Amino acid sequence: MKKHRKDDSFIKKPVFPGGQAGINAVIKKHLTYPKKALDAKKEGTVHLRYEIDYKGKVTGSKIISSLGYGCDEEAQRLVKLLVFEVPKNPRKMKIKFHKTIRIHFRLAKTQTEALSLAYTTTPAKSIPKSASTGNKPKPSSYSYTISW
Repeated sequence: MKKHRKDDSFIKKPVFPGGQAGINAVIKKHLTYPKKALDAKKEGTVHLRYEIDYKGKVTGSKIISSLGYGCDEEAQRLVKLLVFEVPKNPRKMKIKFHKTIRIHFRLAKTQTEALSLAYTTTPAKSIPKSASTGNKPKPSSYSYTISW
């Protein structure tokens, strides 16, 4: 039979309000694309590791995978904005937690110019009535004009 453990004997991890969707929302709201990266049209992902203190604040961060062009500094700034909720830990221990995150830098897709096509059909020169059939002949070809 397993021994029943009290809830206060486990170390609880910090939780961000709203979970991963909440983190993504904060990052999306506060992300400003660095000017150097915009000029160089640089896209990519910055992978970093950050430290959360016992109060839930991010105290430090370290770049694991760099992108450069000012994106690393922007990713560190965004991570410092995060504030986590740390549940009460046993024996009032002051524990530091480490987490990793990937912040994606993607350029906004530019709207391509809409392509508009217009065409006109003009019947070929009409051929005189055929004497043998007595019917008016159908036009034999059309020409198309496409402009954009």
